[in-house]
Amino acid sequence: MSPERRHVPEPIKTNDVLTAAVGAAAFAVAFIVLLLVPLPARHHWWRWVCVTGFAMGVFGCWYIPRLQRAREAAAHRHPAP
Repeated sequence: MSPERRHVPEPIKTNDVLTAAVGAAAFAVAFIVLLLVPLPARHHWWRWVCVTGFAMGVFGCWYIPRLQRAREAAAHRHPAP
């Protein structure tokens, strides 16, 4: 007896650019807070974590629309069976 096949739902549509922007903004706020709070010298790397997170969020805001357009173009060139 074969297992019953279930319907595969469509992927949920999300706003990935907004997610990346909110993440970048959160890292920017964390960086500002860490600039205002006195840190011991051994914990200054936390600031660089915030800078890196902000940069990755900005990169995501730039890259995600291009990735989505490329995926849509590939889907139109090679439709699923």
